[in-house]
Amino acid sequence: MNTLLKIGMIAGLLLAGPSFGAENITRADQIPQLHEDPQDPTVSERVTSRFTRSHYRQFDLDQAFSAKIFDRYLNLLDYNHNVLLASDVAQFADKKTTLGDELRSGKLDVFYDLYNLAQKRRFERYQYALDVLNRPMNFSGNDTIDIDRAKAPWPKDQAELNALWDAKVKYDQLSLKLAGKDEKEIRDVLTKRYNFAIRRLAQSNSEDVFQMAMTAFAHEIDPHTNYLSPRNTEQFNTEMSLSLEGIGAVLQMDDDYTVINSMVAGGPAAKSKSISVGDRIVGVGQPGKPMEDVIGWRLDDVVAKIKGPKGSKVRLEVLPAGKGTKTRTVTLTREKIRLEDRAVKMSVHNVGKEKVGVLDIPGFYVGLTDDVKVQLQKLQKQNVDSIVIDLRTNGGGALTEAVSLSGLFIPSGPVVQVRDNNGRVREDSDNDGVVYYKGPLVVLVDRFSASASEIFAAAMQDYGRALIVGEPTFGKGTVQQYRSLNRIYDQMLRPEWPALGSVQYTIQKFYRINGGSTQRKGVTPDLLMPTGVEAAETGEKFEDNALPWDSINAATYSKTGDVKPLVAQLTKQHEARIAEDREFQYIMKDIARFNAMKDKRNIVSLNLAQREKENHEEDALRLERINARYQAEGKKPLKSLDDLPKDYKEPDPYLDETVRIANDLAQLDKSSSAPAAQ
Repeated sequence: MNTLLKIGMIAGLLLAGPSFGAENITRADQIPQLHEDPQDPTVSERVTSRFTRSHYRQFDLDQAFSAKIFDRYLNLLDYNHNVLLASDVAQFADKKTTLGDELRSGKLDVFYDLYNLAQKRRFERYQYALDVLNRPMNFSGNDTIDIDRAKAPWPKDQAELNALWDAKVKYDQLSLKLAGKDEKEIRDVLTKRYNFAIRRLAQSNSEDVFQMAMTAFAHEIDPHTNYLSPRNTEQFNTEMSLSLEGIGAVLQMDDDYTVINSMVAGGPAAKSKSISVGDRIVGVGQPGKPMEDVIGWRLDDVVAKIKGPKGSKVRLEVLPAGKGTKTRTVTLTREKIRLEDRAVKMSVHNVGKEKVGVLDIPGFYVGLTDDVKVQLQKLQKQNVDSIVIDLRTNGGGALTEAVSLSGLFIPSGPVVQVRDNNGRVREDSDNDGVVYYKGPLVVLVDRFSASASEIFAAAMQDYGRALIVGEPTFGKGTVQQYRSLNRIYDQMLRPEWPALGSVQYTIQKFYRINGGSTQRKGVTPDLLMPTGVEAAETGEKFEDNALPWDSINAATYSKTGDVKPLVAQLTKQHEARIAEDREFQYIMKDIARFNAMKDKRNIVSLNLAQREKENHEEDALRLERINARYQAEGKKPLKSLDDLPKDYKEPDPYLDETVRIANDLAQLDKSSSAPAAQ
């Protein structure tokens, strides 16, 4: 039988089998006890061997490292510290230093014992939550909930644990109340949600435990090292193919929520402008059918609901990132998302009599450089005075494209240096001697610009070829390698085994041509923009176990320009403008408001009147700003947000200001004795 077909059938049985009987689970001892699959010891040995022998970071799988894996595994099991008791954790204290031996031998008893205990405790918690639903609802008190307890101690006893779940249930009830549901609807929705969570316990399988154990191990080495189970390997291969059908969003689980992790540029989700990274999908509806509450569902089950053939529609009920308590419904048309949909986009902006070309590059796909050549020719035919390259939210892609794209703007020379864990360094260079654009150049980046984006921006900065503006970039300066764990003899010796999965692990680091790494530090712009309030802790330096910054010898290269003498004047003009700019004033006010609430942002009121007041203030503020824009455009103001047109587009003050900066650069370049480019 075809191996892939076998995997699909096995997965189907594991998912479908327990689901039918899950309705009858009324006692904790009815939850299936999970154990190792026959192939798990071999997979564990191979993963451990690969990571300890080939990873860029050399480490010892000793007792101290084992204890760290144990702690990480615990946090994966119970991220919010509201399922396990302190006494549960304590009973495994003498086992936490043995995990390295378990991984090497493939006998993963501690991982499975902890997982099974957590399953039992989670069942008890949802049974308790169902009992709490029978109590009268009261939202008039002054109680609050801490929505992020990742660093809080585990509850010391049952009473403390119950108090946490009293607050959780009230939070769930109040969120639905604010969404307009009455008490009967609230009880119905939450009863269904909690019962589904109990059913989901029966859907867990040994692959889930093994994946979590390997993830705890891999992420204790570095954040970009992973073990991919057979199911996740299949998903990874699908996502890496040239096309896929769906909404173009990468999803992940965060506690009971399905969260938008990233969006494929050009896909339905990104194009809708109604969904943002960090938003939570709480409901999925098919045409002509009611919305299904998906909180508490398995991620792969949610994905299956969202996927569908090209041209079909799907409705998503979305809860905005952060404290957002008001859901919104977004209807998307599924598409076949091709690589070409992510191609560079060109536009021309007028600043007085001057023209500024903008190239929006969402990703470093294969063929990007050739596409940019075509767009550069179009821009030069329109006689643009300067060009902006927009790399915001560009997470990278092909290293070869970062090198060749850099080559369009410099005559020749090294672009990036790459070092392996044996200290061997290679240079990737542009050698064609041709410059496709010689005029003033600005590169716009943000905290989500990563990897290949950082290589290009760093090269342009080191050569003095472009002015870099925006926010400090993400800081991912590592290279990963992907390897299957299957061996050619596995099917001969163990024909009953499914595929064994794969690993992704770090093998190299990137370095700028000036010798500094982009790891952790990223690229610091020449001209910094005010930082937005969301995702304040985004970046490699905030990731656990990120490899350190270091440096090597600089490559030999000749600068092609020097924008530094112009930065002071450009900054002065920029600051004078944004001091009077309405949109940047909004940004500054939002930053001040965020900073004032920083210490309390995870503490949410469970008082209905208080939450309604907060929602009203948020809506009133947004309406006020929209009407100010409408007034400036000579449009009639709106009475409420319900009147807002569906095609309304929020302004992009960062791009607008970057265009003005590019125009300033062009004007200074004309009169400066130290032009930005030669």
